[in-house]
Amino acid sequence: MAAVAAAAAAVAAAGRRPEAVSPPQWAPPQHDPAGAAAGLGDCEDTPVRPLCKPRGICSRAYFLVLMVFVHLYLGNVLALLLFVHYSNGDDSSDPGPQRQAQGPGPAPTLAPLTRLEGIKVGYERKVQLVADRDHLIRTLSLKPLLFEIPGFLSDEECRLIIHLAQMKGLQRSQILPTEEYEEAMGTMQISQLDLFQLLDQNHDGRLQLHEVLAQTRLGNGRWMTPENIQEMYSAIKADPDGDGVLSRQEFSNMDLHDFHKYMRSHKAESSQLVRNSHHTWLYQGEGAHHVMRAIRQRVLRLTRLSPEIVELSEPLQVVRYGEGGHYHAHVDSGPVYPETICSHTKLVANESVPFETSCRYMTVLFYLNNVTGGGETVFPVADNRTYDEMSLIQDDVDLRDTRRHCDKGNLRVKPRQGTAVFWYNYLPDGQGWVGDVDDYSLHGGCLVTRGTKWIANNWINVDPSRARQALFQQEMARLAREGGADSQPEWALDRAYRDTRVEL
Repeated sequence: MAAVAAAAAAVAAAGRRPEAVSPPQWAPPQHDPAGAAAGLGDCEDTPVRPLCKPRGICSRAYFLVLMVFVHLYLGNVLALLLFVHYSNGDDSSDPGPQRQAQGPGPAPTLAPLTRLEGIKVGYERKVQLVADRDHLIRTLSLKPLLFEIPGFLSDEECRLIIHLAQMKGLQRSQILPTEEYEEAMGTMQISQLDLFQLLDQNHDGRLQLHEVLAQTRLGNGRWMTPENIQEMYSAIKADPDGDGVLSRQEFSNMDLHDFHKYMRSHKAESSQLVRNSHHTWLYQGEGAHHVMRAIRQRVLRLTRLSPEIVELSEPLQVVRYGEGGHYHAHVDSGPVYPETICSHTKLVANESVPFETSCRYMTVLFYLNNVTGGGETVFPVADNRTYDEMSLIQDDVDLRDTRRHCDKGNLRVKPRQGTAVFWYNYLPDGQGWVGDVDDYSLHGGCLVTRGTKWIANNWINVDPSRARQALFQQEMARLAREGGADSQPEWALDRAYRDTRVEL
């Protein structure tokens, strides 16, 4: 079953995660998650990270083999997984900026990354981000470390951002990879028994629906539900007794070609996609519209990070969700493996690493309008005592499903024009830098039931490799000094994102 095969690819993509995640430097208060959800409400994007804890078969070897398959098979949709594509070149190729980046002398040592303290849920503090006005920062959760700032943008600024995005033109955020599907499936060098072992989370020799659903984050670009899985089983006669559970023998008896035919005859509607929205990118660097520059400077003062980090991060992403729009729960940053490199620093890193991922230290999300119905940002496991990936799916309730189960998430942030929410996507490493991805940052955009929802995202990019981040900043500074206007950060950033269709 190719959906299961895609699921296995998703499992393998997260195969080499650490056994334990370093705890944050703060202790979460004990409070009622339901209470935290009351009266609250999205962020956006990246490839949705697969849900897999390390197991014997979830090894780096499987990661490498199956990520090649994922690249060929899913293409654009990998923005919802790792935003992966090949980035290494031949040693004999033109050296370009990768070779120049080595330069004379070592890269400078970077200062520790700043990180706001949450104190406790509901804690409020004042900060001056613009002249003659104080902004209120309110702590919404400690896991992830999440804050809200009412009135971060003025109504006029919100309207201008929407207008600039409309002038530039928006494109669909997710494109179904319909071509070369069967050919890509044929290139996957893994047996059906191995696929079964990858999916069999509890190793009981049987595949329950929730075990399959836990890994079908991608499928063929659509969001799989229990009903979808059972309909597929029935169509390809994979589950003769109709109990929704596949034995090892039943799984081995399946013919993947039958699934190819099934998927070709069932085209996904927009409502069935992992993400249903349109987006564009707006440049914020030197020479940008003065409002865009002012917002970037405001974010700089908010995050208290170095100007080099903020200025060299991604442009502003503007997203429109029409009625029926949604984005199922995901995290904004990819996992950190030896086989991956950050999308922003790969431009200067002289490393032969096969896969790239978005490295987003922080997400700053702006609500650009008031939504008539729905459209909240849900954090399904915010401030849970523990995090268990398999517990996200219980019976017929999938907490990642933002079309049907947003009301069951721990925390929902309601869209209010001008309000900003921001959070950290990584835990600290204990040495003032980026640690592991914070699983509690799982979030999604709830279904827009009425009207249109506009948001914008500022992602702050930081490479978990301190040396690579320093080298990147050093090289971009050199380009700015030596190349004049044509070599400003826009060369690497705005143009790089101009044709981007999907993201984490």
